[in-house]
Amino acid sequence: MVDPERAAVDVVDGIPVVERTFFDGDGASVGLANISAAVPDVEANKAKILRVVRILKERGVNFAIFPELCLSGYFWEDEERCRHYMEASAVENHRDWLDGELAPLLDDTLRGIVLNGLSRGPAGQMFNRTFVLGGPHRDDYLGTENTYDKVFLPGIEKEYTVSGRDDRLVLEGPRGRFGFTTCYDVLFGDLLREYCLGDGVDAIIELASWRAAAVRDYPGLNVRTTSYYGDLWDKVLPAAAATNQVWVIACNAVGRHPISGATFWGGSGIWAPSGMKLIQASHIEEELLIVHNLDIRGVRERERDDFDYAIDFHEIYRRLGESRAVTRNVG
Repeated sequence: MVDPERAAVDVVDGIPVVERTFFDGDGASVGLANISAAVPDVEANKAKILRVVRILKERGVNFAIFPELCLSGYFWEDEERCRHYMEASAVENHRDWLDGELAPLLDDTLRGIVLNGLSRGPAGQMFNRTFVLGGPHRDDYLGTENTYDKVFLPGIEKEYTVSGRDDRLVLEGPRGRFGFTTCYDVLFGDLLREYCLGDGVDAIIELASWRAAAVRDYPGLNVRTTSYYGDLWDKVLPAAAATNQVWVIACNAVGRHPISGATFWGGSGIWAPSGMKLIQASHIEEELLIVHNLDIRGVRERERDDFDYAIDFHEIYRRLGESRAVTRNVG
C-alpha cells in the first residue's frame, strides 16, 4: 500500500528521517519520533522535542507524535532521587516552554503535537498524561476532558503514578476519530473494544516506553528469547489493528536508560486496519518516520465493506456483566 519507489531516507540535524507517501490525495501527514530521552535532564529532552518538531514541520507533517514520558524519560529504582526529578519534570512546570516555544510552531499545516508527561493530580498524586497541543482546546490542553491518563500501570510505575481508571480520550477531526492508549494499556482488549466498538474510533494512537529485554525459555522444545517484551510489541500491534479493524499508530522510545540500563524497543510504526505493517522504525537507533496522505477513514471504510467484524460481533456480544459463565467438570 506504500509505494517503495517514493521512499526517501535522509539525515537531518543528525537524525535519520524516513519519509513515504501513502497514495496521492489529501490525507493526514503523520510524523513519529522514534527517539530516546535523557535522564535526569528534562531540559535536554525539551530541546530534542523542539528540534524534532521543527524537522517534522519543515517536511509538511500535520501531526507530530512522541513517545511516553518524552519530557522526563522513564523511572528508575532510586525512589527519593527519581521522585524529586519527576516532580520537577511535571508538565505544569513547563507551561512557559510549551506555550512560548512549542505551541507557536503550530499553523495550518502542523495542527497537533501529541506529547506525554507526568501531571499533578489531587493529594500529591501524579498521572501519566497524554495531551495534544493544538486543536479546539489550545488554552486547556491539560484539562481532564482533553487528556488521557494511563490506566494500566506495570511494576515500578505504581510507586510514582496512579491509574486513570476508566479514562478514555477520543478526538475527532476531518481525518477521523482517534483514541489514545499508553504502553501497557494496549494489551488490554476490553479497553480497545470500548474505543473501537463503543466509541467508533478509526485509529488508536499508542505512546510507549516499551522495553526490549525479557527472557522466556521453554527448553524442552528448544524455544528461547531474550527480547520477549520487544517480540510482544511486534506481535500485539498488528493483532490489535486486525482484530479491531482500526489503524494503530504507535510511537515508542528507543535506546538505553542512562541510569537503570534498561533498553527500549523502539519499533514505532503504522499498522493498517487489516493488521498489515505499513512502516516501522528501528529497534535500536533514533529515527523519524513520516507518512504523507494517510487515508484514515477511507481505508477503514473500504476494509469494512469487504469484511466487517463489528456486525458479526454485535449480533452475539453481551457485556461481561450481562452474561453468565458456566463451569463444567470435564473429567
